Amino acid sequence: MKIVIVGGVAGGATAAARIRRLDESAQVVVFERSGHVSYANCGLPYYIGGVIQDPAELTLQTPESFWRRFRIDMRVRHEVLAIHPEKKTVSVRSLDSGEEFEERYDKLLLSPGAQPTQPQVPGVGLERLFTLRTVEDTLRIRRFVEQARPRSAVLAGGGFIGLEMAENLRDLGLDVTIVQRPQQLMNPFDPEMASFIHGKMRQRGVKLLLGRTVEGFEDAGSRVRALLKGEEPLQADMVVLAIGVTPDSQLARDAGLALGIKGSILVNDRMETSAPDIYAVGDAVQVKHSVTGEDTLISLAGPANRQGRIAADNICGGDSRYPGSQGSSVLKVFDMTAAVTGINERSARRAGIRWDKVYLSPANHAGYYPGGRMMTMKVLFDPDTLRLLGAQIVGFEGVDKRIDVLATAIRAGMSALDLAELDLAYAPPYSSAKDPVNMAGFMMENLSRGLVKQFHWDQADALPRDGSALLLDVRTPMEYQRGHLDGFVNIPVDELRERLGELPQGKPVYLVCQSALRSYLACRVLAQEGFDCSHLAGGYRLYESVMLDRAAAERSLPCGMEP
Repeated sequence: MKIVIVGGVAGGATAAARIRRLDESAQVVVFERSGHVSYANCGLPYYIGGVIQDPAELTLQTPESFWRRFRIDMRVRHEVLAIHPEKKTVSVRSLDSGEEFEERYDKLLLSPGAQPTQPQVPGVGLERLFTLRTVEDTLRIRRFVEQARPRSAVLAGGGFIGLEMAENLRDLGLDVTIVQRPQQLMNPFDPEMASFIHGKMRQRGVKLLLGRTVEGFEDAGSRVRALLKGEEPLQADMVVLAIGVTPDSQLARDAGLALGIKGSILVNDRMETSAPDIYAVGDAVQVKHSVTGEDTLISLAGPANRQGRIAADNICGGDSRYPGSQGSSVLKVFDMTAAVTGINERSARRAGIRWDKVYLSPANHAGYYPGGRMMTMKVLFDPDTLRLLGAQIVGFEGVDKRIDVLATAIRAGMSALDLAELDLAYAPPYSSAKDPVNMAGFMMENLSRGLVKQFHWDQADALPRDGSALLLDVRTPMEYQRGHLDGFVNIPVDELRERLGELPQGKPVYLVCQSALRSYLACRVLAQEGFDCSHLAGGYRLYESVMLDRAAAERSLPCGMEP
């Protein structure tokens, strides 16, 4: 059996190695358009910033090492020009010699990935305007940074690549500005959680111009001018386009294969396309979101690798199925970590899924052990079934551990109540006896049992200030003086029982504290005394982060707070 693979990075390289492990006699040929195979896409920005020093570290395998270990024919700098399903051949051009030829296949696997989205605006293609997808792109940017010594950069786009490039260029000493049309960075996060990311970026000197539209670029001699709709242009020594990626599906389109959303390649759960004996994996394919069941595109290395393995199993006569993806991801933001899994509120609303949410702000390990730092967690769940829907965490150490536990719980179909029962490892340097994941389960259980009611940061300013409700801040006087919600009266939680006589009966009570723990405790006291009580989910610190973010966006000046 002869198998031809188009694309030799995550999905293609994984499939090739898996095929060899399953079938020693198969002939496997991989055509890769770039000059490198099996390279670490996610590590590219860190080579530009000098965190990774040796470019060889970016390449996990070479054509030679693939041949030695797997006897797989990896042909770099070979571009597949066309697929001929009726003849079961592909047309190929060697980019070095210009030679064109046809290669026969019994099974064909497409793993072309995705291309950086190129906006249809003037100036795309200027010498100082870059995109980042391949090792060659990385080497070009690194060479430019070393030789031209740029002092400023504009990044068009605030997703993974935009933020990773911002950090690495900032660490090299460049003035960095991120411009993008949405009002927030990192769309997988909800706005209030993204506010912590914004704060960290501004704290480290990255300028954020959100809600702005780039209309084009102009050559300004030794600089580039970025043209903004309705605003003065920005000038910088370099520009990086990072506004997203588009499925690289032209081969499939030309061959008449069925396409999905945004021109992606349509596949079933066996990774089979609409044409016999042709499979497709990776960033170019449409998949099912495992939480919503909706068709989606998820451009992440983990899903691409799993799809490559599944396609290889099926090519070799197996029956493996891809259950979909929930978009679990993690991002380094200077010294901070941001991670997400499942869906956010925007996705739940679009899918017509009912949801509720809890926020918590635990330390990454036991409070009495030195060095603990706070993280902010948000977990979405179905209020009727208590099914887990998604989670977002922003913090420092321990964020990746908790998002992986929550991702596993979502994949396993656990409910909110199951989180409270998870038997998680504990030692003071690593966690608390009640892990943050357990705490999230306890909170959702309390909500489901009616032990507490909550209101949210975007409802706080609309609370009645006319005396018809009782507004209480249960923090210490010092915390209250540093900043508080308008109209809230300060009664510390530790004084509440002795001061119950000061509280008029018959009015709804709204409580706030710093992180929502003390306000929950106060709610339990008041509820048992007959008060109708709600507290601010996420506490004043979440509300303050959003307000600081909005003020900074209006001023476009640095500010920020840690999560």
